[in-house]
Amino acid sequence: MVITDEDCLAETLAFNDEFEAGAARRPARDEGLDAAALAALRRNRLGGDTPPVRLAQGEDRVVSGGVRVRVFVPEHVDGVYLHLHGGGWTFGSADGQDERLWALAQRARLAVVSVDYRLAPEHPFPAGPDDCEIVARWLARHALAEFGTERLLIGGESAGAHLSVLTLLRLRDRHGITGAFRGAHLLFGPYDLSMTPSQRTFSRRLVSNTESLRRTYDLFTPGMSAEQRRDPQVSPLFADLAGMPPARIVVGTEDPLLDDSLFLAQRWRVAGAPVCLGVVAGAMHGFTLFPLTVTERELRRQQEFLSTVGR
Repeated sequence: MVITDEDCLAETLAFNDEFEAGAARRPARDEGLDAAALAALRRNRLGGDTPPVRLAQGEDRVVSGGVRVRVFVPEHVDGVYLHLHGGGWTFGSADGQDERLWALAQRARLAVVSVDYRLAPEHPFPAGPDDCEIVARWLARHALAEFGTERLLIGGESAGAHLSVLTLLRLRDRHGITGAFRGAHLLFGPYDLSMTPSQRTFSRRLVSNTESLRRTYDLFTPGMSAEQRRDPQVSPLFADLAGMPPARIVVGTEDPLLDDSLFLAQRWRVAGAPVCLGVVAGAMHGFTLFPLTVTERELRRQQEFLSTVGR
């Protein structure tokens, strides 16, 4: 394991401490998200204080199958990036990162298709994965006609990374589609919903910890036991990963999902696909949401990977 960005460690850890101190001043939600808290998270998309900016460059569409997507198409298109947003399967939306997705579209010369998949608890598993599968199949059939390219990429952050792997597995296992997606970019995803060791032992009040993960899994997979959550259709860490595309897997050392990325990277590599594992020194879950030096670096690395993989 190679740890990156150790030269930024002091800044990163200081931000973590500041974040945790702020979290300590807020009351803990022992009973999970109430309706008001969930509504605020959904309104503000990434959990900030105000709703995100919607750019005119984004187009809202409904693909065949009835799933809503938000599409960004730059002047020059060398590929299509299927983006699956994070938010613990319970909040987030396709229009929650317009500025970031439009910048990526322009710099990496990618058409970006972000999926507005259905959210728990109103729509628990498998509703969200079903929607992502529909859009991925649509792209596999129509990307050339719609965007002038068959070079497809997939990725997302947190829950979106989990959904990205499930989508690739569903394409392979349900439809015999392998090779259509030429790269996967997976940011700090949960790949074992029965909980890896690092998930079970993380008590700090950062963006995510042991208790918040448990509550989220209960919303997304209500009534499931730990054993049921080890089903490869729920937790891709237990799946046969043969036929997966090259991947870039990223996580911070202060993330309860650290083990998930470490274990998935090893299994991905053993299954025969190239994988680049990035472990960011001191970074907490969701670190790319915040104005940090490591965030700027990570966005550049993401752009470079998506610009070059599968060409």
